[in-house]
Amino acid sequence: MQLFVDNLVKQSTNNGMKVNQRKTKEMLIRSNENNQLLQLILNRTRVERVSSFKLLGVHVASILKWTQHVDALSSKVSTRLHFLKLLKRSGASINDLVCFYTSVVRPVLEYACLVWHSSLTAGQPETLRVTAEARHANNFQPR
Repeated sequence: MQLFVDNLVKQSTNNGMKVNQRKTKEMLIRSNENNQLLQLILNRTRVERVSSFKLLGVHVASILKWTQHVDALSSKVSTRLHFLKLLKRSGASINDLVCFYTSVVRPVLEYACLVWHSSLTAGQPETLRVTAEARHANNFQPR
């Protein structure tokens, strides 16, 4: 693996790019936490080994569970639903509420769902459903 990293750094340098060792992370995709493998070195600096990280807005865990992502998603959606509730209380029209929901709330729920949705555990869809259905408590049902 170290040879691959060295070749990657060399190829990047040849193409005018610089690999940022502070932002470079190593994650082992596996079910057990056996960290007996050698540490990767990048520009004479050890690459940090992590058990999860955020890649393009999706929280990825080394055991490929989506608990951290679903929790972050639920929190983000709850905040946006709160603003939707405030808009409704302030007398916004149903068209404005639908516009807000479809442009601010729904994209958060649907972002990269093809990657993570099919791998959810039994309770995680319920967490998202309860969060998403909070809008019904406000008598708001988007089309």
